[in-house]
Amino acid sequence: MQIKFWKFLNDLYERILLVILVLVLLIVLWCMYDNYYVFNHTSDRIAGYRPGTRSVQTGSTEKVITSDMVAWLSIDGTNIDYPVMQGSDNVKYLNTDPFGDYSLAGSIFLDCRCSPDFTDDYSLVYGHHMEYGRMFGAIDDFLDEDYLKKHSKGELLIGYEGEERHALEVFASVKATAHDEVVFEPGKGDIRTFILENAEVITDTSERTEPILGMSTCSDEGAAARVIVFCYILD
Repeated sequence: MQIKFWKFLNDLYERILLVILVLVLLIVLWCMYDNYYVFNHTSDRIAGYRPGTRSVQTGSTEKVITSDMVAWLSIDGTNIDYPVMQGSDNVKYLNTDPFGDYSLAGSIFLDCRCSPDFTDDYSLVYGHHMEYGRMFGAIDDFLDEDYLKKHSKGELLIGYEGEERHALEVFASVKATAHDEVVFEPGKGDIRTFILENAEVITDTSERTEPILGMSTCSDEGAAARVIVFCYILD
């Protein structure tokens, strides 16, 4: 009787171990697939959906970006060239791609509290820090002054069809934490003073009045660590 009991426990242990190994394998395979998806849908392919260059025809079986797209954001000389999504909360697009499908890479998205037409004095967009500069993986490069100066121009096309075209001027990069309310609660506090007092790199300290766009991503310095790059939205 005792031998059968120990044999039962041994068999149960082996089955549980097998299930765990299968789950780990499935997770690894999913991560590999998601990495493949990122490289094929957040680079040249996604660029084909940029307003003014879309080739998707009505009735086509090719995927279309959902109506949650509020803008298109690009920074010259970087891999930042993506649609900007906006959900009813700041969770949806953490793991949802611009086509509405689940993806670990998520999307670049505008804070749900910001105006979708970017008319606020300060607008904030988020993106995951992906390898090889994908999504917002190049954001921390702007902590280097030379890099920021060489990549200080960009473009913001507002609206699903890019009805409004605005130039972007990158002028500062900041290290912060997710608990910094002035940065992560748009409209609360003086973002311009915060930038002046906390910038790692800043190229313009004049009292300008153009709306500001912040681009935030995670940092490897800690779970709450963030790097934010700030741009002026020009007329």
